[in-house]
Amino acid sequence: MLDRPDFLVIGECVADIVRLPGAPDRVHPGGSPANVAHGLARLGHDTTLLTQLGPDGNGRLIRAHLAGGGVEVRTDGAPDPTPSAVVTLDGEGRASYAFEIAWTLGPVALDRRPRHVHTGSIAAVTEPGAAAVLAAVESLRPAATVSYDPNVRPALMGDHGAAVRRVERCVGLSDVVKASDEDLDWLYPGQDAADAAGRWLDAGPALVLVTRGREGATALLPGGPVDIGALPVEVVDTVGAGDAFMSGTLHALAAHGLLGEPGRERLRSLDRHAVGDVLRHAAASAAVTVSRAGANPPDGTELREALGRH
Repeated sequence: MLDRPDFLVIGECVADIVRLPGAPDRVHPGGSPANVAHGLARLGHDTTLLTQLGPDGNGRLIRAHLAGGGVEVRTDGAPDPTPSAVVTLDGEGRASYAFEIAWTLGPVALDRRPRHVHTGSIAAVTEPGAAAVLAAVESLRPAATVSYDPNVRPALMGDHGAAVRRVERCVGLSDVVKASDEDLDWLYPGQDAADAAGRWLDAGPALVLVTRGREGATALLPGGPVDIGALPVEVVDTVGAGDAFMSGTLHALAAHGLLGEPGRERLRSLDRHAVGDVLRHAAASAAVTVSRAGANPPDGTELREALGRH
């Protein structure tokens, strides 16, 4: 019997066409789930990405990028063009997105069942592919922990009420959830982000993380919140920062033995010291990524060096 991989990530790949004022366009491999998979593999984890890639130049670029980082890429063989996004950066490196994406993932047989499943972003809310994503998560959840990042993209979310219901369904299936304050503001306008995240915690996850950009991040768990400030760094751009935070989180949780079906109960009794360590790893991973162009997360050596500097 084959060993179980550490992680299965389910979700989209996107060719990020980065546009800066007065500069030629640059194409970077992207897509939130793909970025998380790449980050996990660079940190030494056996990682499979279940996704869609077109038979085009962007698809070949992304596949080579992921394979070069150590990710096993599985697709459903659909011939659709590889999704793309024009990423426009302002003077402070903040990103805005315009998408050309179809997500039609069909069922794919897996020969290895993972210890942990991660999903999120467009793949978990965009039909018809979202149905296949949720079916896969539900079937794998009894023997694997689950994480989710809504990574809200308003232009692709459709009807607001329906989008909130889809997101909340994913939250209810998850053990670990990460969202930015901007995600929560779109989902629950006019409501305090901490209150909204607290309701998610009550819905089932053992840990809910809220990122706030330059203001740091908060982990919510039944014993109360734990905060961390953003690490000081010269920001080149913020592309992939949240995804690096997610991969850093999962890396640290795995190191503490808190993932996989045997780790689920330990995760639910997570202590504040361990949460602080998880947040330090996540923040350091994000800090490395924003210090250079594109979604370029750290490898294990770079993460250890970043932790040593802070």
